[in-house]
Amino acid sequence: MSKSKVLAATIVSALIGLFFLFCLGWAIIDHYGKRTSDMETIEESPIKNDLPDDFTVVALGDSLTRGTGDETGKGYVGLVVEELESEYNKKPLIHNLGINGQVSKELAQQVKQPEVKRQIQAADVILVTIGGNDLFQKGQTLLDYDSEATSDLRRNYLENLHGIFKDINNVNGTATILLLGLYNPFIELDEDFDTNRIVRDWNNETAEVVALYKNAIFVPTFDIFQLSVNEYLYSDKFHPNQKGYRLIADRVAPLIKWEDEDR
Repeated sequence: MSKSKVLAATIVSALIGLFFLFCLGWAIIDHYGKRTSDMETIEESPIKNDLPDDFTVVALGDSLTRGTGDETGKGYVGLVVEELESEYNKKPLIHNLGINGQVSKELAQQVKQPEVKRQIQAADVILVTIGGNDLFQKGQTLLDYDSEATSDLRRNYLENLHGIFKDINNVNGTATILLLGLYNPFIELDEDFDTNRIVRDWNNETAEVVALYKNAIFVPTFDIFQLSVNEYLYSDKFHPNQKGYRLIADRVAPLIKWEDEDR
């Protein structure tokens, strides 16, 4: 083979080698470059703002907590949760532990139950309706009014209320507790005696108990029902209807602050 042919073959081989090395290098860069880019995307992608943070609402109490009288089944608790979702664009967790007909003595026992204590411990907000069944007893207390008997009912109720708040604070000392006051569904009985005074006195002493506990708020409802009570009552003339629950929810929801550093 002549020298010129050998030289040509050497040059061709060298070019092929260089082209191979170039292709290999490009493939390596392309492969690892994509892996790095993908990893950077994963590491730098922020959590979407519309994803729910942990925020738990626990609702305790009687038939008002259950929403009896609201044909949609939401009650004030469901409406409050809806308002929170609308305001914060996030869905809170809700545990509704209300029991129809529950009185304060029964609630005092309920908050001692291990599973209930676990849910209270995880709560950011605790909503409570209690006392209506203690006082009204399906209307009999006011129909057969006895001031001494009513005083006994109130004294037992306030003692139970102290126990309820102490047990809640022992389990969770940071959650906001919102206790709803009573409205008077029996205003029409005022021709015989002052039912408004009885309910107001009950609410005033309840508010004094609530004021003794940190992070606790008494939420009045008496005034929003007083002037047009029948417009906001269900057909049983005792529980709120959907309009009544809406009034309660509109008062409760603004008191709940969803702490969110991103807002």
